[in-house]
Amino acid sequence: MELFEDRIEAFFTDFGKSKKMVLSTSENDRVSSRMMSIVQIDGEFYFQTDKKMKKYRQLLANRHVALCIDNIQIEGFCEEIGHPLENLAFCSAFQECFKGSYDAYSSLKNERLFVVRPFYIERWIYKNGLPFIETFCFRNRQYGFEQYTGV
Repeated sequence: MELFEDRIEAFFTDFGKSKKMVLSTSENDRVSSRMMSIVQIDGEFYFQTDKKMKKYRQLLANRHVALCIDNIQIEGFCEEIGHPLENLAFCSAFQECFKGSYDAYSSLKNERLFVVRPFYIERWIYKNGLPFIETFCFRNRQYGFEQYTGV
């Protein structure tokens, strides 16, 4: 457990405060993906969207989502938590990292704030030209780091 806690803390530090990531959602066996402005606060991932968007309907129908950037894949549960301006931590981080989007969208009436709580993270890491897969399983607080051999 201690190894998981140390390594996940290091992961979130490496990840940083924000990224533009691909968010994948689904409804009725139909999956769609799009780029999103994401902020990370205390190991959770936050984004906002308009209630009229397809992704909003998909999120209400199926709270299982995936986020992806570069060599990082994140699976998690997504939950609507209100209007963006109701969450001061989100507003502060989002305004700092994505000021244009904050100014243009955060105060709109139909905007809603979502949080993704990860249950599985996978990251590919290359050391001395060799591929390794780093995994974090939140359900049982298990950490893995194994060389990928293709076998």
